[in-house]
Amino acid sequence: MSPHPVAGALVLVTGGARGMGEIYVRRAIAAGARAVAIWDIDAPAAESLAASLRPSGVDVRAYRIDVGDLDDIRRGVDAVRADLGDPDVLVNNAGIVRGAPFWEHDPVADIEATMRINTLAAMWLTRELLPAMIADASRPKRVLTIASAAGTVANPGMSVYAASKWALIGWSESMRLDLAKAGHRHVGVTVFCPSFVSTGMFEGARGPLLTPILAPRTATSAAWRGMLRAKPVVMRPWTVKLGAALRGILPTRVWDAIAGPVFGVYRSMDRFTGRAGAR
Repeated sequence: MSPHPVAGALVLVTGGARGMGEIYVRRAIAAGARAVAIWDIDAPAAESLAASLRPSGVDVRAYRIDVGDLDDIRRGVDAVRADLGDPDVLVNNAGIVRGAPFWEHDPVADIEATMRINTLAAMWLTRELLPAMIADASRPKRVLTIASAAGTVANPGMSVYAASKWALIGWSESMRLDLAKAGHRHVGVTVFCPSFVSTGMFEGARGPLLTPILAPRTATSAAWRGMLRAKPVVMRPWTVKLGAALRGILPTRVWDAIAGPVFGVYRSMDRFTGRAGAR
């Protein structure tokens, strides 16, 4: 078995045309991937990135895929398999943010779209790829899913987004245990839970006490290292783990009294503007 999960691998990155997704694509190339599949709903951006990276010698392909559509995911999987084979490494990176009080969310444009793109897409795509990953134990396989610190503690203004990320964490951890129980230990599963990252998706949001806004390269570096080692859960910065631990042991009302006025968690979305259509 190859000691490095990415060297010689086919890597598929969703939301790969820009931001953190683009960084994962570049990391895959730098790590010696044989091929990279870039999935994004923005076809021109995906193709432009792929074209700029082809001189590296790696087979980089761009695919226009709406990950919120199961039929489109299946079409994309068929296309990747026909062009490049079965992916060895999957990075579930695509996502959107809708920040507002829950009652202001549109049932379709906000609630359904968030759950489809942030949650169901990762489950659907992983379900399509996992059987082939399980069947081929000749090399390590990896599934990296980008969740959020919002999936570890509640926060006003983030109800639907938080729900989508809480679901990702529970799913990823349970799937990891399913694989281990069945003896498929060559398939490593990692879920990444960062606080705010300066990609523009959370424009206007403020980090809680002692929680800086992460630079995209800092965030992706932590996620990538965790994925290589098949670390189950990666949280950044350290205050994310602290917040999750305190929320777990303190009575809810006590946590509320600390999270709001002391840590500023409950005020972090007060000035949120975001970026329309950000992924």
